[in-house]
Amino acid sequence: MKTDILAFGAHPDDTELGCSGTLAQLVQMGKRIVVVDLTRGEMGTRGTPEIREEEAGNAAEILGLQARENLELPDTELLNNRESQRSVIRVVRHFRPHICILGAETDRHPDHGKATRFLLDALFYSGLEKIETIGPDHQSQKPHRPAHTLHYMQDRPFEPDFIFDITDTIEIKERALRAFATQFDVEEPGDEPETYISNPEFFESIRARARFYGHQAGFKYGEPFRYAGGPIPLTSLNLFEETSPRR
Repeated sequence: MKTDILAFGAHPDDTELGCSGTLAQLVQMGKRIVVVDLTRGEMGTRGTPEIREEEAGNAAEILGLQARENLELPDTELLNNRESQRSVIRVVRHFRPHICILGAETDRHPDHGKATRFLLDALFYSGLEKIETIGPDHQSQKPHRPAHTLHYMQDRPFEPDFIFDITDTIEIKERALRAFATQFDVEEPGDEPETYISNPEFFESIRARARFYGHQAGFKYGEPFRYAGGPIPLTSLNLFEETSPRR
């Protein structure tokens, strides 16, 4: 199953927080996009794995994803070993993306940095023929390594290599986040305690960040990214002909 972009999150809702405005915009441009959550978020303070799975499905529908999968790796116990790498290698070889989007290399939540480091290893190993994997069709999979890897920003800011215009999809991003009703913009916490991200003030900061980075790039709203593996490779200047930023 060929897809254009494969985006990973350590937990359900990570991609919604970091890059869902971009994903929604790319879907509208006709790109086929799949999100893979590494864990079920079972160690989270609010909600249950079953509820979060339902919320993730609702968010995927809002964004228009081609598919969404969960590898069910252990939350807060992510290990960079061959078993975990193989689970990623299988989905990469199955969907064969041209671009992969990962979380930040370091962040407030320890799982985020751990996930990114082992994902980078798995993406490289996915291109090695002697690492054998079996796909959903019970056939041997062919090696595949994405051509480009990007990092979306999570809680801690970094200096971005580029900013993607999400002016037309900021509301879709917010709808996708609100699909995680146990996690974000919770006015009445109920029997479960309030968390760092459940407070409505945190939700307000999401649009503020998008406005800040959008302003830097000459857009109304934007999402920041870093390019993994060195300078951004170009074979033409079409990239610059497509935008006329106001700055």
